[in-house]
Amino acid sequence: MLHRMQNKPVIQLLPDQVINKIAAGEVVERPASVMKELFENALDAGATQVDVEVIRGGRQLIAITDNGSGMDRDQALLSIERHATSKIRSEADIENIHTLGFRGEALSSISSVSRFTLITRPEEELSGTEIQIAGGKLLSVEDIGCPVGTRMEIRNLFFNVPARRKFLRAEQTELTHIRQLFLVHALAHPTIGMSLKVDERIVYNLPMAGKMEDRITELYNTGFFEQLARIDYSDGEHTITGYAGLPQTGRKDRQDQYIFVNGRPAAAPVVYHALNEAYHALIAKGRYPAVFLFIEMDPSLVDVNVHPAKKEVRFRRPNPLRDAVVGALQKALTFQRTEDGEQKSEVGRSDGEQVVLPSPSPIRPRFETQKQMDELLVRPKVVEHQKPKKAAPQQPINPTTHQPERATPSSPWGWCRIVGRIGESYVVLETEDGFVLMEPRAAHERVLFEKFISAAREHAVQKQGLLAPESINLLPSDAQIVRDHIEVLQELGFGISEFGGDTFIVDALPVYVQNGPAESLLVEIARELEKAGKKRGVRELVQERVAQAACQTAVRAKDQLSETEIEKLVADLAKTEMPYTSPRGRPTLIYTSFTELNRKFSRE
Repeated sequence: MLHRMQNKPVIQLLPDQVINKIAAGEVVERPASVMKELFENALDAGATQVDVEVIRGGRQLIAITDNGSGMDRDQALLSIERHATSKIRSEADIENIHTLGFRGEALSSISSVSRFTLITRPEEELSGTEIQIAGGKLLSVEDIGCPVGTRMEIRNLFFNVPARRKFLRAEQTELTHIRQLFLVHALAHPTIGMSLKVDERIVYNLPMAGKMEDRITELYNTGFFEQLARIDYSDGEHTITGYAGLPQTGRKDRQDQYIFVNGRPAAAPVVYHALNEAYHALIAKGRYPAVFLFIEMDPSLVDVNVHPAKKEVRFRRPNPLRDAVVGALQKALTFQRTEDGEQKSEVGRSDGEQVVLPSPSPIRPRFETQKQMDELLVRPKVVEHQKPKKAAPQQPINPTTHQPERATPSSPWGWCRIVGRIGESYVVLETEDGFVLMEPRAAHERVLFEKFISAAREHAVQKQGLLAPESINLLPSDAQIVRDHIEVLQELGFGISEFGGDTFIVDALPVYVQNGPAESLLVEIARELEKAGKKRGVRELVQERVAQAACQTAVRAKDQLSETEIEKLVADLAKTEMPYTSPRGRPTLIYTSFTELNRKFSRE
């Protein structure tokens, strides 16, 4: 018995050095998380230039130099103490954070698992301070000559915690995380100059751009920026700006989706759900378009302390935010038509013009960083339909009718000429800037989809009576959902009424799906409503499901369309709000410019 009591665990306080190593597990997951903490400190210090150096994926060295306010000797010593911060004064401040970071244990924890050097000087001091720490042990504090600002060097990360060091990934993997984090901060702060040096080689050297479009062009390329639509939205509670990628920017991961809340890079499930909702009819499932989303709102409505490393934020009013994000993206991605039928949408062009007109003043990026992608799917230019100042070019001639072809005033191209068909599946159109390949079925799906959506919005969906009413028996769960939403179904063109129990009588269908099976359509709608719950508006969900069903009646890719049918399809597609993808996310048009053709044939 005595022996058992001697082995009984005893509760005791841990030494600060052990506490710091435990805290480091929350703050220091990998080299990129160290860089994040130091980068945010530099920005909060008012830096206008931040330079990052990395050696061996951050294992050997992570150094960040800034020209911010710097610290005097006492402040520098205090900064490496646990729970020391300049951003929090009271409990209430935690709920109203405007700066990027406030983790008081960050520097203390980082210095406990590395060889740490801090060099700093405020503007009012003639000399600076250098502090050296190894594994949490203070080695020296000395005066030193140095420029105004702060430099922090973290060498041999986890040198004294081998169990954690062996869990670091390959150098290239760690470097990928560092580069992605650098991109996030570069986009979040375009007015700040930044550089990234990797193994003594400059990877990025970004000037103080001042404008988001310049920073995006510097990080990507001019061709990429051409595929972005400007976001400008406000509903009183949220202000949302940035750029939304056209469907062709989609990739298999979210790496080109950047979300910033009150200037802070953040991940938020509710925002990702909103992105999926806004793009679900524009892009194939499993593809994620580029998005640069800046959300400004009352800080008290945002909880940035959900995740120990502040990777995720939570919103106190998520539903209004989701609606705002969806509204902002739909506004950006939808062609807004003026009274005279022209389309307008703010999308950049590398040649200084806008892709479509009318538009704001031209955006001219300073330089191209990479050659443009082949066969970029970009919005062809719309010319204003006014009397030209010089002689008009010769009109293209239809090879079949030998008559000039002109686009309608609402067309997304100034004019086009139907050249013919190739491969039994594609229609070739010549435009004033190049040529377009159109896939008829995808184009027809988009036309049918938007015709039904437009009619539904205007409460003008036409019904088509069935030759004989159908009696449909549904499962109890499906029947209850249909029963709850029967008025919406009737409004959207269904002639449906209850017959008793779980049976319904259907005597009419929306004209767009008049040849479809009524029972399976009702079941699909019921299942979609059940799955969506309260996340989306019932009416919008039903109308989109019916519109998707309407797409099933679209022409097949190899159907032999007549010249007149092709002309009508081209004209109808030009009048849609999103003519570049089908509702299932497949491209309808692929555009190649004459400039690109000239480059490929070495004529430029």
